[in-house]
Amino acid sequence: MTKNSTSMATSKWTGMVQVDDTALAVTDTGGPGIPVVYLNGQFATQGYWRRVVAELGTGWRHITYDERARGRKSRRSADYSFQAAVRDVDAVLGARGVDRALLVGWSYGAVVAAHWAGRNPERALGAVLVDGAFPYDWLDEAMEQRIRKLFRRLGWFMPLLRPTGLAPRMTAEQQADSNIELGRLSRESELGPVLDGITVPVRYVVASGTSFGSRGDEQERIRAGLDAVTARNANIHVSAKVAGNHGAILRKEFRAVAGAVREVAALGPR
Repeated sequence: MTKNSTSMATSKWTGMVQVDDTALAVTDTGGPGIPVVYLNGQFATQGYWRRVVAELGTGWRHITYDERARGRKSRRSADYSFQAAVRDVDAVLGARGVDRALLVGWSYGAVVAAHWAGRNPERALGAVLVDGAFPYDWLDEAMEQRIRKLFRRLGWFMPLLRPTGLAPRMTAEQQADSNIELGRLSRESELGPVLDGITVPVRYVVASGTSFGSRGDEQERIRAGLDAVTARNANIHVSAKVAGNHGAILRKEFRAVAGAVREVAALGPR
């Protein structure tokens, strides 16, 4: 570890990390503990992780950030693609002098974490995937139209929330495109091989019930796609199936998420 990275590890820091044509708002608690990088839901913010961070406590180095055009400070970009989101993990780690980290991702962030861990086995201490990264073919033409209709309906309301950081500074079309891209990436033929190739410890925390925009038992059928994954890859297990639904899981089930982090840390390489 260089002198500069040692300074980064011991000092608390909040600021902007430049990447491509944008900048991301990052918070790094510093300290000598295992670096844990938290990857947000698709349009969520780093504040969602505060209960998990508090539950784990000061023995860990917590790094949170807001994705492009999310939160109150992260800036707009010409690129809101999934691949950009994966590259941003590297940008944040590089800016903070972190060589190896444990990733925790919720929803969209779980898919980002799975891809990053699969591509970087020598840098990933492991991953916790919170109610996301389920390989299932849920996107068809009818669903795509449903997604576009939903975001068009929300289009008038979102600008009112942007100053608070509760809504992304993205157009309704950009948000719909991002959600549709996630659906394509979540297909068994796309996500299944990514999960099968992971060689570091991975633990899932699985919610119950619905998520935003889902109907009936739609979400539970999507979660069932995980069974084949755990049967094929011995590195991947379900740490907990919790009562909280998708939207409330970080608020109500933070202890289960923290428990999964501890479990992965105990298994990961040193």
